[in-house]
Amino acid sequence: MAITQDNNPLGDYLKDRRTRLDPARLGYSMTRRRTPGLRREEVAQRANVSTTWYTWLEQGREGAPSTEVLERLAQALALTEAEREHLFILAQNRPPRIHYQGTRDVTPQLQRVLDALEYSPAFVKTAEWDVVAWNRAAAVVLTDYAALSPARRNILHLIFSQPQTQAPMPNWEDVARLVVATFRAETARTGVTARAQSLVAELTQSSPAFTALWQEHAVTPHGEGTKYIQHSAAGLIALEYSTFAVAEKPQLSLVVYNPATQKDQSAVAALLAHHGAEEWRGS
Repeated sequence: MAITQDNNPLGDYLKDRRTRLDPARLGYSMTRRRTPGLRREEVAQRANVSTTWYTWLEQGREGAPSTEVLERLAQALALTEAEREHLFILAQNRPPRIHYQGTRDVTPQLQRVLDALEYSPAFVKTAEWDVVAWNRAAAVVLTDYAALSPARRNILHLIFSQPQTQAPMPNWEDVARLVVATFRAETARTGVTARAQSLVAELTQSSPAFTALWQEHAVTPHGEGTKYIQHSAAGLIALEYSTFAVAEKPQLSLVVYNPATQKDQSAVAALLAHHGAEEWRGS
């Protein structure tokens, strides 16, 4: 079945969202309403724009609205984050600035995804690189995050303030530079929080290495790459990592480390078996 050409996608979307609203829930009278949803003048009033301008916008007779007006329309139409993003893409051909959400909660479904990755260390982190969930392989191969206080479950803190974490990294400088550049990019994308400011202030005072890298002002996405660990018991382990966004939580991302070769997977399996008799302290 062919997809028909839509000549007014923004106007059609605005009209559709408007007609799906419940006037009674928004405090409007239900008398003398012949069509579902809000009237155009009611949406215009809620968005603080003129009724004529909004009518023309729905009819496709206006140009692209400003970012400020789109934000007001999103609020007036009670759009979800996904609907708000779609509105911006239709109007400006780009997504909106991310609304930072303070929640760090990881759903049980996502934790089960982590736990299903038996031989692949994996964790969920915030934009500030606080680790908020992890699996058994991550606890055994990378760091026993449960043994740390929540405030210390931070990758930057581990890299720059914990000598025992630095030692197993044969390419520590490359890792440190990547993490700082990614931290700068992600906090700029989601918004500089008090947590990010506090972390930068603390590391600037305690770590000359962090200070030097921070002053480079480099930015980069985390993306994909290879991490090497010189483990005291298993020797050199190569892990290929990939980073994934967590749906509807732009401040969270999932990082998965897959053993690069069968030899690396065997090394991870041996470490897991060695720790098998111990109680795993999960998140």
